[in-house]
Amino acid sequence: VRLVESGGGTVQPGGSLRLSCAASGFTFRGYDMHWVRQAPGKGPEWVSSIHRDGSTYYATSVKGRFTISRDNAANTLYLQMNALKSEDTALYYCGRWIEWYSGYDYWGQGTQVTVSP
Repeated sequence: VRLVESGGGTVQPGGSLRLSCAASGFTFRGYDMHWVRQAPGKGPEWVSSIHRDGSTYYATSVKGRFTISRDNAANTLYLQMNALKSEDTALYYCGRWIEWYSGYDYWGQGTQVTVSP
């Protein structure tokens, strides 16, 4: 199993970024997938998830600004981030959710998002 995030960078407040998570080594369409972020000096924060059936969920802090999606044919998870704020600055990870375990079993290496004037 491998998860590889990309698309991070530095952007001004109000800007946009699109993160990608390329998955390999497993049947991508069979798993719920999540985005989690960790800001400097803080603990992990759940951001968003998309289930196998396409249903989506968002943290209150990002709802209305971020959009999660998946392309099962391309084995890729996305996070479209709009109206970025300084508090969105963090390392963003994608994770594979295991329903029966109620937890994550694999993570990517993360991609850095910095929102700064």
